[in-house]
Amino acid sequence: MNLEYVLPEDIERRSFEIIESELHGREFPEKIKPVMYRVIHTTADFDYADNLCFSENAVDAALELLKNGAVIVTDTNMAKAGINKTALAKLGCEALCFMSDPETAEAAKLSGTTRAAASVDRAAKLGKPVIFACGNAPTALIRLYEHITAGGFLNVVQSKELIMSTGVPHIVARGRKGGSNVAAAIVNALLYMLTR
Repeated sequence: MNLEYVLPEDIERRSFEIIESELHGREFPEKIKPVMYRVIHTTADFDYADNLCFSENAVDAALELLKNGAVIVTDTNMAKAGINKTALAKLGCEALCFMSDPETAEAAKLSGTTRAAASVDRAAKLGKPVIFACGNAPTALIRLYEHITAGGFLNVVQSKELIMSTGVPHIVARGRKGGSNVAAAIVNALLYMLTR
């Protein structure tokens, strides 16, 4: 076996070249490609080439929000940790996760819901443009759907379908796949489109 040492700045470029080769000439729209490749790079799962769904103008809408200092709210601290802080700072954005806050736990207890749903309620009160990066909590997506329509694996597929039915710009991994790493990868791809 012949191992090769690759300089850090070349690793990502080489990885994306390998992804392109493995996709055997499949083409993706210019604005979708960086997100698609970043998710595949993060997961080493080429199924995302088929199940990552983009609503019309989702990337443009997200980029516009990021240019205007959007707050990214995640459903896990892991997703928040995975978002590039340097890129966030360049754009004047911030990432928040309310899941482990005592205030969120208390709100969930009082309302008889989950901390994920209570986190969405808190995010809705921020008074700023918000991008939700949900990778693990179907109840967060369900609560987000409730806000939009009002003016484990449980419910994963159904909650994603609800979000896709709203007409709100979205990037969703259809089916059961996803997670904190995918949510962070999508956000990072969008950030890098503006900062690199």
